Amino acid sequence: MSELQLIELPLPGLFALQHREHQDERGRFARLYCEGSLQAFGQPFHVRQINQSLTRERGTVRGLHFQYPPHAECKLISCLRGQVWDVAVDVRQGSPTFLQWHAERLEAGDGRSLLLPPGFAHGFQALTDDVELLYLHSADYEPGHEGGLSVSDPRLRVEWPLPLRNVSVRDASHPVLDEHFQGVRL
Repeated sequence: MSELQLIELPLPGLFALQHREHQDERGRFARLYCEGSLQAFGQPFHVRQINQSLTRERGTVRGLHFQYPPHAECKLISCLRGQVWDVAVDVRQGSPTFLQWHAERLEAGDGRSLLLPPGFAHGFQALTDDVELLYLHSADYEPGHEGGLSVSDPRLRVEWPLPLRNVSVRDASHPVLDEHFQGVRL
Protein backbone atom coordinates (compact mmCIF):
# COMPACT_ATOMS: atom_id res chain seq x y z
CA MET A 1 0.00 0.00 0.00
CA SER A 2 1.28 3.46 -0.81
CA GLU A 3 1.42 6.14 1.86
CA LEU A 4 -1.95 7.48 0.68
CA GLN A 5 -4.97 5.57 -0.61
CA LEU A 6 -7.74 7.40 -2.48
CA ILE A 7 -11.27 6.08 -1.82
CA GLU A 8 -14.06 7.14 -4.19
CA LEU A 9 -17.21 8.38 -2.48
CA PRO A 10 -20.77 8.49 -3.90
CA LEU A 11 -20.48 12.03 -5.34
CA PRO A 12 -18.18 12.18 -8.41
CA GLY A 13 -14.91 13.94 -7.60
CA LEU A 14 -15.30 13.55 -3.81
CA PHE A 15 -12.78 11.27 -2.13
CA ALA A 16 -11.72 10.03 1.26
CA LEU A 17 -7.99 9.81 1.72
CA GLN A 18 -6.70 6.97 3.89
CA HIS A 19 -3.26 7.63 5.37
CA ARG A 20 -0.89 4.79 6.12
CA GLU A 21 0.31 5.04 9.71
CA HIS A 22 3.66 3.89 10.99
CA GLN A 23 3.64 3.07 14.69
CA ASP A 24 6.31 2.08 17.16
CA GLU A 25 7.08 2.60 20.83
CA ARG A 26 7.62 6.33 20.22
CA GLY A 27 4.14 6.91 18.80
CA ARG A 28 2.93 7.19 15.22
CA PHE A 29 3.68 8.96 11.94
CA ALA A 30 1.43 9.49 8.91
CA ARG A 31 1.81 11.48 5.72
CA LEU A 32 -1.29 13.68 5.52
CA TYR A 33 -0.55 15.21 2.13
CA CYS A 34 1.67 14.44 -0.85
CA GLU A 35 1.27 16.55 -3.99
CA GLY A 36 2.99 13.89 -6.11
CA SER A 37 0.69 11.09 -4.93
CA LEU A 38 -2.45 13.14 -5.57
CA GLN A 39 -1.11 14.08 -9.02
CA ALA A 40 -0.52 10.37 -9.75
CA PHE A 41 -4.13 9.65 -8.69
CA GLY A 42 -5.32 12.27 -11.20
CA GLN A 43 -6.26 14.70 -8.42
CA PRO A 44 -3.79 17.59 -8.72
CA PHE A 45 -3.77 19.73 -5.60
CA HIS A 46 -1.30 22.51 -4.97
CA VAL A 47 -1.54 23.97 -1.45
CA ARG A 48 -2.00 27.76 -1.30
CA GLN A 49 -3.34 28.12 2.23
CA ILE A 50 -3.46 26.06 5.43
CA ASN A 51 -6.00 26.77 8.18
CA GLN A 52 -6.71 25.23 11.56
CA SER A 53 -9.93 25.53 13.56
CA LEU A 54 -10.89 24.78 17.13
CA THR A 55 -14.57 24.19 17.88
CA ARG A 56 -15.27 24.18 21.59
CA GLU A 57 -18.74 22.64 21.95
CA ARG A 58 -20.27 19.39 20.77
CA GLY A 59 -23.16 20.04 18.34
CA THR A 60 -21.64 23.23 16.91
CA VAL A 61 -22.02 23.52 13.15
CA ARG A 62 -19.72 25.46 10.81
CA GLY A 63 -20.48 25.94 7.13
CA LEU A 64 -21.58 25.33 4.48
CA HIS A 65 -18.90 27.34 2.61
CA PHE A 66 -17.50 27.47 -0.92
CA GLN A 67 -15.79 29.95 -3.25
CA TYR A 68 -16.85 30.97 -6.74
CA PRO A 69 -14.37 30.97 -9.65
CA PRO A 70 -11.79 32.13 -10.27
CA HIS A 71 -11.11 31.30 -6.61
CA ALA A 72 -12.93 27.95 -6.45
CA GLU A 73 -10.80 25.58 -4.43
CA CYS A 74 -9.98 22.03 -3.53
CA LYS A 75 -9.96 21.32 0.20
CA LEU A 76 -8.33 18.54 2.16
CA ILE A 77 -9.83 18.24 5.66
CA SER A 78 -8.22 16.28 8.51
CA CYS A 79 -9.36 15.96 12.12
CA LEU A 80 -6.55 16.49 14.64
CA ARG A 81 -8.60 16.21 17.84
CA GLY A 82 -12.09 14.91 18.57
CA GLN A 83 -14.69 13.81 16.01
CA VAL A 84 -16.73 15.59 13.33
CA TRP A 85 -19.54 14.86 10.90
CA ASP A 86 -17.91 16.35 7.80
CA VAL A 87 -20.34 17.31 5.02
CA ALA A 88 -19.73 18.04 1.34
CA VAL A 89 -22.48 19.39 -0.95
CA ASP A 90 -22.12 19.32 -4.73
CA VAL A 91 -22.84 22.83 -6.04
CA ARG A 92 -21.29 22.30 -9.49
CA GLN A 93 -23.57 23.68 -12.19
CA GLY A 94 -24.73 20.88 -14.48
CA SER A 95 -23.46 18.08 -12.23
CA PRO A 96 -25.64 14.94 -12.17
CA THR A 97 -25.36 15.07 -8.37
CA PHE A 98 -26.11 18.81 -8.07
CA LEU A 99 -27.20 19.71 -4.50
CA GLN A 100 -26.65 16.17 -3.22
CA TRP A 101 -24.57 15.81 -0.08
CA HIS A 102 -22.31 13.22 1.45
CA ALA A 103 -20.93 13.06 5.00
CA GLU A 104 -17.98 11.26 6.53
CA ARG A 105 -17.20 10.84 10.20
CA LEU A 106 -13.64 12.04 10.73
CA GLU A 107 -11.91 11.25 14.00
CA ALA A 108 -8.49 12.15 15.32
CA GLY A 109 -6.16 9.23 14.72
CA ASP A 110 -8.41 7.41 12.22
CA GLY A 111 -6.01 8.09 9.35
CA ARG A 112 -8.72 9.57 7.10
CA SER A 113 -9.18 12.92 5.42
CA LEU A 114 -11.84 14.26 3.09
CA LEU A 115 -10.75 15.60 -0.31
CA LEU A 116 -13.25 18.01 -1.88
CA PRO A 117 -12.84 19.24 -5.46
CA PRO A 118 -13.76 22.76 -6.59
CA GLY A 119 -17.52 23.27 -6.69
CA PHE A 120 -18.32 21.62 -3.36
CA ALA A 121 -19.59 23.40 -0.27
CA HIS A 122 -18.10 22.21 3.01
CA GLY A 123 -19.30 22.22 6.59
CA PHE A 124 -19.13 20.09 9.70
CA GLN A 125 -20.71 19.38 13.05
CA ALA A 126 -18.56 18.77 16.13
CA LEU A 127 -19.44 15.38 17.64
CA THR A 128 -17.21 15.99 20.65
CA ASP A 129 -16.03 19.03 22.58
CA ASP A 130 -12.76 20.71 21.58
CA VAL A 131 -12.53 19.55 17.98
CA GLU A 132 -9.54 20.66 15.91
CA LEU A 133 -9.49 20.49 12.13
CA LEU A 134 -6.68 21.11 9.67
CA TYR A 135 -7.69 22.46 6.24
CA LEU A 136 -5.44 22.55 3.17
CA HIS A 137 -6.75 24.83 0.40
CA SER A 138 -5.72 25.06 -3.25
CA ALA A 139 -6.72 28.76 -3.48
CA ASP A 140 -6.43 31.81 -1.27
CA TYR A 141 -9.54 32.92 0.60
CA GLU A 142 -11.23 35.76 -1.28
CA PRO A 143 -14.19 37.29 0.63
CA GLY A 144 -15.70 38.72 -2.55
CA HIS A 145 -15.96 35.22 -4.05
CA GLU A 146 -17.36 33.46 -1.02
CA GLY A 147 -20.62 31.57 -1.15
CA GLY A 148 -22.60 29.72 1.47
CA LEU A 149 -25.57 27.44 1.93
CA SER A 150 -27.90 27.32 4.90
CA VAL A 151 -27.09 24.38 7.17
CA SER A 152 -30.82 23.85 7.69
CA ASP A 153 -31.93 24.32 4.07
CA PRO A 154 -35.00 22.10 3.50
CA ARG A 155 -33.97 21.56 -0.13
CA LEU A 156 -30.65 20.00 0.95
CA ARG A 157 -32.02 18.01 3.91
CA VAL A 158 -28.59 17.44 5.44
CA GLU A 159 -28.98 14.89 8.22
CA TRP A 160 -26.99 16.36 11.09
CA PRO A 161 -26.50 13.73 13.82
CA LEU A 162 -27.02 16.18 16.71
CA PRO A 163 -29.30 19.18 17.24
CA LEU A 164 -27.74 22.27 15.61
CA ARG A 165 -25.90 24.56 18.06
CA ASN A 166 -23.73 27.63 17.91
CA VAL A 167 -24.22 28.46 14.23
CA SER A 168 -22.44 31.77 13.65
CA VAL A 169 -24.36 34.87 12.61
CA ARG A 170 -22.56 34.75 9.24
CA ASP A 171 -23.45 31.09 8.65
CA ALA A 172 -27.03 31.56 9.86
CA SER A 173 -27.46 34.38 7.32
CA HIS A 174 -26.82 32.12 4.29
CA PRO A 175 -30.07 32.13 2.32
CA VAL A 176 -32.25 29.11 1.72
CA LEU A 177 -31.89 27.92 -1.87
CA ASP A 178 -34.45 28.98 -4.42
CA GLU A 179 -34.97 28.33 -8.13
CA HIS A 180 -32.47 31.09 -8.98
CA PHE A 181 -29.47 29.28 -7.52
CA GLN A 182 -27.63 27.83 -10.51
CA GLY A 183 -24.56 26.60 -8.67
CA VAL A 184 -20.91 27.13 -9.44
CA ARG A 185 -19.83 27.20 -13.09
CA LEU A 186 -16.30 25.79 -13.24
